[in-house]
Amino acid sequence: MSEKSNAQRLAELNDAAELGGGQARIDRQHDAGKLTARERIDLLLDPGTFVELDKFVTNRCNDFGMDEKKIPGDGVVTGYGKVDGRVIYVFAQDFTVFGGSLSGAYAEKICKVMDLAVKCGAPVIGLNDSGGARIQEGVVSLAGYADIFYRNVQSSGLVPQISAIMGPCAGGAVYSPAITDFIFMVKESSYMFITGPEVVKTVTSQEVTKQELGGAAVHSEKSGVSHFECSSEEECIAAIRELLSFIPSNNAEDPPFLPTDDPADRRDEALNTLVPENASRPYDMTELISHVVDDRYFFEVQKDYARNIVIGFARLGGFPVGIVANQPNHLAGCLDINASLKSARFVRFCDAFNIPILTFVDVPGFLPGVDQEYGGIIKHGAKLLFAYAEATVPKITVITRKAYGGAYDVMSSKHIGADINLAYPTGEIAVMGPDGAVNIIFRKELAAADDPVSKKDELVADYRETFANPFKAAELGYIDEIIEPMETRPRLIQSLEMLQNKRTDSPPKKHGNIPL
Repeated sequence: MSEKSNAQRLAELNDAAELGGGQARIDRQHDAGKLTARERIDLLLDPGTFVELDKFVTNRCNDFGMDEKKIPGDGVVTGYGKVDGRVIYVFAQDFTVFGGSLSGAYAEKICKVMDLAVKCGAPVIGLNDSGGARIQEGVVSLAGYADIFYRNVQSSGLVPQISAIMGPCAGGAVYSPAITDFIFMVKESSYMFITGPEVVKTVTSQEVTKQELGGAAVHSEKSGVSHFECSSEEECIAAIRELLSFIPSNNAEDPPFLPTDDPADRRDEALNTLVPENASRPYDMTELISHVVDDRYFFEVQKDYARNIVIGFARLGGFPVGIVANQPNHLAGCLDINASLKSARFVRFCDAFNIPILTFVDVPGFLPGVDQEYGGIIKHGAKLLFAYAEATVPKITVITRKAYGGAYDVMSSKHIGADINLAYPTGEIAVMGPDGAVNIIFRKELAAADDPVSKKDELVADYRETFANPFKAAELGYIDEIIEPMETRPRLIQSLEMLQNKRTDSPPKKHGNIPL
């Protein structure tokens, strides 16, 4: 009899935990176009692999009648499972239970899976949908957030951390996703901000909606907080699975190899005419990338933010690579504050997780302007320089056209530690463009010339012939090889194979002081 009643009790507890805040709240969640926490986990993980932990944990608060409101699970579903056969840890906030608000017990559940992830060397995925701290618990809930933040920091660079914002995420709650490696947001249904529209109106008199203040579009296009903007929760979870296919489970592993039928020696003649001969004409760098990588597939990151630089993942000969590339189609590919921040963090992620970095360079320099200088372009540009110089993974650089001034140095030049530097015959490596250089060097001659226009054209042509090409840099050993564009793919794959066993020993130190 005792055994039967225990089994019955177990079944009742399981049912209560899986029902969360009740059917009425589940229906409201669905009516809002949102999935439940358990439905999200089922979509994320390989079928039948989820193992739940702490399913029966309840809150420990006795104030404000909370001792009479105990729901098994307490508003967050935690555990582990597999994605494409690899173990991952996951927590999914349940908005149907107290609005997904965080309690002390709730925080401990999250901390447990984060600790296990570090011990076992596996990624952590957080599916966020929460009203914030549970006010009834006061400072206990604030302490819970800080416990999570601390683990985010300690885990950083050890195991990949990915956040999906699938509903509200406000106040102090935003800082855990902000520390993680990648943030996904869902259009219309998710938002992130420190202070909500009501506080903004009270303090600044500005009226703004939640979506205008911190929606997916805002953080994907303006702030750069989000890395992916998805049309639906299903698309969001599919994108998380895709991202995981490019990255290793921890910092001690290599990224997963995926066999391909795309020949390693494939030469694409379209590349020979893709970069315009006219240095002022734009072209789409993502098209060039697609001609080079396996199966023409490029998984772009932060696609709509700082569009003058492109970052993302692809494969070469089956091996994942991280790609950073100037985009001549936007702001001529100049480096500015946002582009520097976007690419520097990506470079550091790739370096932390053993992903080789491939850089395509077509950069006329840093974006000039009062706003850039006042905004600290010196400091922010230095972050990208620091990230490249600090990275010890294989680094391969291809100069497709312009590489001018300090931006040439910063974009993974030989001088800051790139292993292999290639250039197309269209490469222009110089302190500045021919036009600007002639204006400075030959200022007096131009002023004294009978026909300044013809004289300048002559001097520009001479400067271009002498300096604005890759041959001078190749003579000095700054460029390892000048290649025909159609040779890009086979040469990159050969370089990656050659660098496979690269080892770099840095002087012992606690850490560098990146110019934050």
